[in-house]
Amino acid sequence: MPDINLRQLRTRMLLGTEGMEKLQNASVMLIGLGAVGGYVLEALARAGVGRLLLVDFDIIEESNVNRQILAVTSTVGQKKTDVARQRVYEINPDCRVETFDVFVSAETLPALLAHQADFVVDAIDALNPKCCLLEELCRRNIPFISSMGAALKTDASHIRLGALSASRNCSLARFVRKRLRKRGVDISKIACVYSDEQARLPATALQMPEDDAAEGRSRHIMGSLPTITAIFGLIIANEVICRLSRLKN
Repeated sequence: MPDINLRQLRTRMLLGTEGMEKLQNASVMLIGLGAVGGYVLEALARAGVGRLLLVDFDIIEESNVNRQILAVTSTVGQKKTDVARQRVYEINPDCRVETFDVFVSAETLPALLAHQADFVVDAIDALNPKCCLLEELCRRNIPFISSMGAALKTDASHIRLGALSASRNCSLARFVRKRLRKRGVDISKIACVYSDEQARLPATALQMPEDDAAEGRSRHIMGSLPTITAIFGLIIANEVICRLSRLKN
């Protein structure tokens, strides 16, 4: 009887031995371990991706518990990268995990992307870092997929996987499109998950700005559901798994 890892048995049954080996030999860099990124991490770890490079500079706060899979009572106050590493090892002890407590910027990206990965997931929710990352990934021809805004959305049937150029009814995607066009980036080649739902917001959905010290600007606090952010993350993870295992080109 061959030595089969029972933890990934059902994945192997579906992908086949060759597809499973591709996942086990693959490396994925996940940038952003929040509401969307946490669910990407969960699925990639359970699927058996062999090497994960995890990037986030933040700590877990109590307000994260409503939607972030890494946020529970015992992890509040801990670094997201530390909690993520431990989570992956609990799921798949054979996974090689590298963590980077880095704020993504034009200055930090060259060193970060020097740690080569087969695929990159952009789960950043801040505009400036996201645009810097996407521009650099396009310039380097690194395969990637990006998450647009999941906050303020409630209808899962409106979640789409497609080109950034086709996205609509998403304010984050609109700002990203505008900036990247100015920088000469072909946004039709950027794969992303977005919602085209035209949100009808209650007065409580947006709160007064709070200071974001890392970016040196104020950011609005936006209401969000655990369901929508999770679906975003799982769609992204599914796309990565299919591409790496060659179920999709």
